[in-house]
Parts: sequence; C-alpha cells; structure tokens
Amino acid sequence: MDKDDLDRLLLAAHARNDHVDLVRYYTMAADQREQAQDIDAACFYLTHAFVFALESGAPQADALNRRLVAHGRAHHLDFQS
Repeated sequence: MDKDDLDRLLLAAHARNDHVDLVRYYTMAADQREQAQDIDAACFYLTHAFVFALESGAPQADALNRRLVAHGRAHHLDFQS
C-alpha cells in the first residue's frame, strides 16, 4: 500500500474515531518507515499507534511499547500487572 492510500485510510479512521483501525494503520505506517530506515518517522507512527492502543485497551499496546523501547524512545511498561 502506498503512502497516499495509507494517509487516506488514517484520515478516514480518525473521522470515524475507529481506534482499532487507527492502531492498525499507524502500525502499518511505522512498519513502512522502518523498512525505509526512517526511524524517526517510524517512531512517530509507533507512538500514535501506542497511544490509540492504550486508549482502547488493545492488546497491541505491549508490542508497540517494546518496539519504542527497542528504538530508545520509551521506557518499558509492564502490562501484566
């Protein structure tokens, strides 16, 4: 999926306030930027995905936190307690 398509999907998900899709599409954008070795942009998208995952109680929050930790952008949080 190209960047323009993904941007349209993100905007539509925001308009619907659809946290499931927001987590999905921000994670996809982060994956694309990581593959392009643009870590700053990847972490920008990961942070957004992480926040929406936290807000909605999505199970992806732990994995997103771990990815941010791996890039030195967050502290590890314990989601098991």
